Amino acid sequence: MESQNYLGIYISKKTATVVCLGPQKKDGDVLKCFSVSVEGQEQEDMNALAGLIADGCAERGLKFSEITVALDCAMFMQHGVHSEFKDPKQIAATVRFDTEEALATDITNIALAFEIVSSDEHGSQLTVFTAERKVLTEVLDALQQYNLDPVNIEPDVNCLSRFLCRDITSAESGQAGTLYGLLSSRNGYLIVPSADTDEESLKASIVRTFLVGATQDRAKLLQREVMMTKALVEGAGPANCLEVFDSAGAIESRQLGEKIGMETVVIDLPGIVGTKIRAEAEYADPIDFGIAYGAALAFSEKGRSVDFREDFSPFQGKKVRLQKTLKAAAISITILVVAVGLYFHMQLYSVNRSQDSIRSRFAKDYAEVTLDKLRDNVKTKDAVRELAKLLRRIEDEKKGLITNENSISSNLTLLLAAFNKCAEEADLNIDTVNITTKAIIVTGDTSNKQSRGRVFETIRSNGLEIKQESSHFKDNREKFRITIAPKTL
Repeated sequence: MESQNYLGIYISKKTATVVCLGPQKKDGDVLKCFSVSVEGQEQEDMNALAGLIADGCAERGLKFSEITVALDCAMFMQHGVHSEFKDPKQIAATVRFDTEEALATDITNIALAFEIVSSDEHGSQLTVFTAERKVLTEVLDALQQYNLDPVNIEPDVNCLSRFLCRDITSAESGQAGTLYGLLSSRNGYLIVPSADTDEESLKASIVRTFLVGATQDRAKLLQREVMMTKALVEGAGPANCLEVFDSAGAIESRQLGEKIGMETVVIDLPGIVGTKIRAEAEYADPIDFGIAYGAALAFSEKGRSVDFREDFSPFQGKKVRLQKTLKAAAISITILVVAVGLYFHMQLYSVNRSQDSIRSRFAKDYAEVTLDKLRDNVKTKDAVRELAKLLRRIEDEKKGLITNENSISSNLTLLLAAFNKCAEEADLNIDTVNITTKAIIVTGDTSNKQSRGRVFETIRSNGLEIKQESSHFKDNREKFRITIAPKTL
């Protein structure tokens, strides 16, 4: 599957080797491999090199999910640093201070990565790799403009060590205390891998790098570096055997072994590489292939990687993709909610508009008999009760149960109209309205005698006769009780 393919890129200032690794089981399946170079071209910068890498991947139809970059040793430096801590988290929090103290220089513009070589009661011995942030940024920006965003940027020797521990030590049945010396066209690598091949032991590999000049005596250079490395690794155990490979073929193993006093054998690196690749694979150097292959293997390892990006520009590719997806989903949901809200709002608006239209058309017709005409201080329950009694009486009249010639409904209408005229001015409160076939009895109160007289005058002006009336002052109100004779039709 595409999501299970991984890309390893070994990149130097002018060349690059790319390995695409398939699903990682016991042995990785190299799908494609190629090398590119900008030497002799019009532009010999990192942007041009990144373009060649992207074109090579496109031409071969490479599909992959993650990328690891192995940085050439000419672009970083290696140091031995002591830490007082053994816990990786504590070491990571203090390694910059320890490195700055060990180098006696300002490392503000330096990115670093480290691996723990050994630990004891006195702390830990670290291998610290440092690179200028400017160099790393140049590599990262050049790759990202072609949509190649590496998850890790690791030292090349670390990737080569991973390749050795996974493939060469198992293929050659390497024994404990074996020192591996490999010379490419530009660089030299000395690695003492752990005898065990589990994930934790890979962190304990002892590594050294050095540059190889075009005119240098490669045999003498390797002899000198091997002797220095033997002295450095004595604490981890003696180096009994040297396994060597020289891309230029300038190393004679027997002579070298005599000079350094170690058994020296030549590794069949091209043969081992040949078992990993397909016939159509293209690569400039077996060691370059091994470094790129080891970079692609980074995703099969557990635990902390030796990663420059972790210090100067932590990888956020998946996080950014997730944020963009969530943002798009949130925008879509917001638009959907707003659309649904507008739809139901328009439906509600349409219904309310119809109600308002009906209300305005019938308001005038029912103005005289609606409760809106009554004062706020009229008790609604009493009014409802009285209107119910009136409704029953009107229904009785229609059924012929009341044969009186006086019309109760018309007289009640006149009475209500009179109340409406003077209710506000007289501060009128109606307590009861008793209706009989012969009269209408009303009890209530006003603010004073003048207001009571105004109410009585309004009732009479509406054509009704007050047959009996009584009043008294109580609780600062003028109480009254009147009997109104029905109007004769």
